[in-house]
Amino acid sequence: MFCCGFMWKSGGEDLQGFYPVRPECQADVPRTRFKSRAGKTLSARRWHAAFTEDGHLDMEKVLRRIQRGGIHPSIKGAVWEFLLGCYDPDSTFQERNKLRNRRREQYGAWKEECKKMVPVIGSGKFVTMAVVLENGKPIEESSVENQGWVVKNTVTDERVLQWMLSLHQIGLDVARTDRYLSFYENTSNQSKLWDVLAIYTWLNLDIGYVQGMNDICSPMIILFDNEADAFWCFERAMRRLRENFRATATSMGVQTQLGVLSQVIKTVDPRLHQHLEDLDGGEYLFAIRMLMVLFRREFSFLDALYLWEMMWAMEYNPNMFATYEELENRNNAAEDPKLLKRYGKFERKYVNSGRNEQHRNTLAVFVVASVLQTKNKRLLKEAKGLDDVVQVSLFSLSFSQSGKTKRRKLQIYVVLQILGDIAGNLDAKKACKEALKIHEKFLKKANRQ
Repeated sequence: MFCCGFMWKSGGEDLQGFYPVRPECQADVPRTRFKSRAGKTLSARRWHAAFTEDGHLDMEKVLRRIQRGGIHPSIKGAVWEFLLGCYDPDSTFQERNKLRNRRREQYGAWKEECKKMVPVIGSGKFVTMAVVLENGKPIEESSVENQGWVVKNTVTDERVLQWMLSLHQIGLDVARTDRYLSFYENTSNQSKLWDVLAIYTWLNLDIGYVQGMNDICSPMIILFDNEADAFWCFERAMRRLRENFRATATSMGVQTQLGVLSQVIKTVDPRLHQHLEDLDGGEYLFAIRMLMVLFRREFSFLDALYLWEMMWAMEYNPNMFATYEELENRNNAAEDPKLLKRYGKFERKYVNSGRNEQHRNTLAVFVVASVLQTKNKRLLKEAKGLDDVVQVSLFSLSFSQSGKTKRRKLQIYVVLQILGDIAGNLDAKKACKEALKIHEKFLKKANRQ
């Protein structure tokens, strides 16, 4: 299982042992800041005490604790299932067990369906070489790289072809995912990650597979012993993020959030926004990776997970489960102020203000804004032109158009060399705290306009 939840003060439990790093990678892994702190981090004891005898969860109490100090790794997976809307806090132990078993059966059925088409699924192995051409014809020489399996006949079903064309790219990304962690020295663990991503892709071909999904899914594979539980947690996380990964020949889904980021900086710090525009950075393309993979590259593994759960707790909406399950029983906080306490701090602001959904679930945007604010003085003083901007190739995006999977490299600007030192040096707790301040400032200024 994986860990998360920090304290930047001295003392506290060192949690690195929950997620051991391969000895040869120690020097290349960002320093972890997080330590579990008694009285702040949500512990196993506090977690179990938050349930009634039949299983109803006091989510208000849990959210307060998470927002103070994250979640201890021993319970992280169980808590994430509630934060991401897998389960209703008002349900009982019996109701959740019934739902869990039903979901496991459903995942098993989907896996069997995929296995009939691609026998490597569920074998403990995965493919890293293309198995079909874009016209559906088999690639016989792929046998060695793909565990001895080859497609025997031309694939004529467009949906199956679209899916099969993505499988080797998923495999290539899986082989690179969190390789510094000892957990992924085991090929069977890599295979679980590949299986989940392959099955998710089969069920969501409107989005398909896009590089970066592997970074979102990896922690779930580590957190959950049961592959089906990992899948459903990932599926719920992707409910929040899937539009960021949607791409066409002319646009990327994450551009919506980039537009919000531009609006936020323009509102709260017009001078910085104008400066970035003068440097051809006004489209905020440097933030693509941060937003798509939720800062996985800017924080250590532990710190990134802490940031995730901090954001999810602040964005928590008690109606998530009912919305995802398409149920009609919604909580109306506008009619009952007591219900506001069951919302996260960030989400509560919108419920209180009566504003529309436009900027909901965008705390990550305000975290990026908080990072820019911390570098404000240096950006304005030292960044004077395009010579100060580093152009890099981030990662390849796979996207679909007319049933054909295409790939392209995104060459984007990673703003100023000044931001080059943030990897592994960001303080997640401080970033979230500053993000809330910027959010409040943005709302006030936006309301006056």
